[in-house]
Amino acid sequence: MTIPAGPALIADLAPTGTLRASVNLGNPVLAQGTPEAPSGITVDLAREIGARLGVPVELLCFDAARKSFEAMADGRADLCFLAVDPAREKEVAFTAPYVVIEGVYAVPRDSALASVEDVDAPGVRIGVKQGSAYDLFLSRSLAHATVVRGEEGVDTFRAQGLEAGAGIRQPMTAYVRENPDVRLIEGRFMEIRQAVGTTVTRAPETVAFLRAVVEELKANGFVADSLRRAGQETSLLAPPA
Repeated sequence: MTIPAGPALIADLAPTGTLRASVNLGNPVLAQGTPEAPSGITVDLAREIGARLGVPVELLCFDAARKSFEAMADGRADLCFLAVDPAREKEVAFTAPYVVIEGVYAVPRDSALASVEDVDAPGVRIGVKQGSAYDLFLSRSLAHATVVRGEEGVDTFRAQGLEAGAGIRQPMTAYVRENPDVRLIEGRFMEIRQAVGTTVTRAPETVAFLRAVVEELKANGFVADSLRRAGQETSLLAPPA
């Protein structure tokens, strides 16, 4: 059962009287539309949490996860929707994930790289979206390959003639479909666990409230229904915490 949102919790999570939620329109699995009319699972979650608090919701839309994170860190947002990562957990208290997506590699069709393991090799350069979950992960975990950052991983991969590009499976699959000279490497290099977050300075009761709400919305079909309406696969739904 969800923890009731009392006056102290509401004041802690929405101190301005409005729940300010940062939304990353750069991840098409989680958010679609425009800054003026955003939609998708993150938008639905923000509005549902606002409804439970009994406060209006302001959606702050960005084109990259790093900008959404910065809005939280700077105090411009009360809520964020980001992938769980150790680098972010210094400033963000996360719920369990509500959606799990995959990080995959694209390579030129005639590339000798055949597996995820092949990509981590000397001389291999991987295009990534700066500040994304997969940028953070690969920067931390690669032993031999080099990360090359840009506004979009596949654009950087293409523009600079890199050996590989990294990204989220769904948009990468669409990119490969439209560019027959590129193929995906089978398998994933990481699971990207998308969660709701707030600042670590919030009260433990506030974080517990968010965690309970997310689990309830996963269990009662809210998340799956939202994914379906957005044209996303319901198999992305994260398992219970």
